[in-house]
Amino acid sequence: MPPRRMPRVVKSYKVYKVKQKQMRAFLKNYRQAPRKVRLVAGLVKGKSVATAIAELDFLAKRAGMPIKKLLMSAVSNAKQMGVEMDNLFIKELRVDKGLTMKRMMPAAMGTGHRINKRTSHLTLVLGEQAVKSRKSKVIKKKTNRTL
Repeated sequence: MPPRRMPRVVKSYKVYKVKQKQMRAFLKNYRQAPRKVRLVAGLVKGKSVATAIAELDFLAKRAGMPIKKLLMSAVSNAKQMGVEMDNLFIKELRVDKGLTMKRMMPAAMGTGHRINKRTSHLTLVLGEQAVKSRKSKVIKKKTNRTL
């Protein structure tokens, strides 16, 4: 019998990326359907924090207040890390499906229809914008060149 071959061992190395500290906040099991919450999330995604707060204050949607509260929580987390509110913007606002509570609604002839009471999971990530420096205008004097 020929000698058994040992299996080849291939070493794999994982490359770990160093992540920046992210200012995040979560809202779990918010009792509103994700489809309705995504309408509000789409409005404020990518905007600066001050602009988003102003928009959420005057928005006539039920999801506006919980998202504003979540945003303020993320800003508070950022302040703990030493980041100013003026430099922050909403990098990511993800609305995922949460638990679905199943309920029954009585219907005709002794039957019942199912009602799904949906919930949402919200994840808000703030990013830090590069501070725009004010450039002073440099006035060049015209020089007369003679050859």
